[in-house]
Amino acid sequence: MSGYIHGYSERETERLRDQAETLAGILHCDTSFPPGSLVLEAGCGTGAQTVFIAGNSPAARITAVDISKESLAQAEERVRQAGITNVEFRQADIFDLPFQKGCFDHVFVCFVLEHLARPIDALVNLGKLIRPGGTLTVIEGDHGSAYFYPDSEAAKKAIACQIALQAAAGGNALIGRELYPLLKKAGFKNVHVSPRMVYVDSGKPDLVEGFTKNTFTAMVEGIRDKALRAGMIDQDTFDQGIRDLERTAGQDGVFCYTFFKAICEPA
Repeated sequence: MSGYIHGYSERETERLRDQAETLAGILHCDTSFPPGSLVLEAGCGTGAQTVFIAGNSPAARITAVDISKESLAQAEERVRQAGITNVEFRQADIFDLPFQKGCFDHVFVCFVLEHLARPIDALVNLGKLIRPGGTLTVIEGDHGSAYFYPDSEAAKKAIACQIALQAAAGGNALIGRELYPLLKKAGFKNVHVSPRMVYVDSGKPDLVEGFTKNTFTAMVEGIRDKALRAGMIDQDTFDQGIRDLERTAGQDGVFCYTFFKAICEPA
């Protein structure tokens, strides 16, 4: 897996939790698995999404894997505190998963492919683990889909730093728009992709706090030091960009972002 450019700080853990809680209704309203089905969550991280997919499918059996031992420990604690008992955690690399072919009914992947240098290879590996008639669900964002009012060139430049840093680490912050061709190239069939737009104005205070401020702006602000060290942007422009993103959370501000959710079947 490519380097996770956001790091593994407590602040980043909180950001991921805010993101998951804020977007659960938008991203997971139609995510549920039948009773008795075996589900793999590949790249569960700190369990921010795990609590929602497990909560939506209490009678399914979920195996959640991640490459980071530290993240898995946080995920286990989060699931335990939520009173969820249908999840098993295992440390594993998405490119070398310790499971036999066709051993899962469904596979779920959320905000993982954007960090991989070889997303098609990962998808091919995951497809081999799905039984005939099973499904793969993939959710990814696309930082190029962000637009806002008041407009700001400084904010756009700050966001561009995030995109460039992720690309330099081998990832792709624009991968949401590519889900359909990626899944077709990986050999999946019946690929259905649906955009999940997050529209935020001051009439949606939960989204203002949970998404505009605590998810997106916090994410961009978190790469400030890396962007400055890399010489991608000057300090004044970056800081103005963050102030302008914060401005979009004001009474007359608007912020929009699109996630993409794909559901498909192995060939």
